[in-house]
Amino acid sequence: MKATSIPQQGEPPSVTLNLSQPRVLVLNASYEPLHVCSIKRAITLMQYGVAEVLENSSDVVRSPSTVMFVPSVIRLKRYIRRPRIHPIPFSRRNVMRRDFYTCQYCGAKHELTLDHVIPRSKGGQHGWDNVVAACRDCNQKKGDRLVDEIGMPLRTRPKAPNFSMYAYGHIADVQPDWEKYMGH
Repeated sequence: MKATSIPQQGEPPSVTLNLSQPRVLVLNASYEPLHVCSIKRAITLMQYGVAEVLENSSDVVRSPSTVMFVPSVIRLKRYIRRPRIHPIPFSRRNVMRRDFYTCQYCGAKHELTLDHVIPRSKGGQHGWDNVVAACRDCNQKKGDRLVDEIGMPLRTRPKAPNFSMYAYGHIADVQPDWEKYMGH
């Protein structure tokens, strides 16, 4: 099977999709988000009757006998019991994913470090609500001072990530039709 974008009239398709790329949101039978899977996995689940399509993308998959739209959101037909969800572990990698590998002071994407919004020396904790990604220059400029003292506002307030942040963390191609299922 080959995945392509829908061509304009008379034009050959110009874009080939990676079928292994995570691009399909999978919902439980209760419409709760479970994870993001590849196009190939989503098509397999649909062909075996395990899942149904709720939203399609504008891309198509072609084989010699079939042409079908690439799903964007699928729902499992049977409820999957999951163990109680543990919080997403606090780690450098997960902080970077939450902040989309971007400095939360200036927006830079190079030489990233972790910064405590309220410095540890002033009682700040080492956790989701106090640690952000910061470039080396902003981290040094801020030093051991509070954000208000130095006049460096944060782009986003730090908080523990939810499913949507963790599921597609650094993936820039977030599908707009996922939002109504993500519980924002």
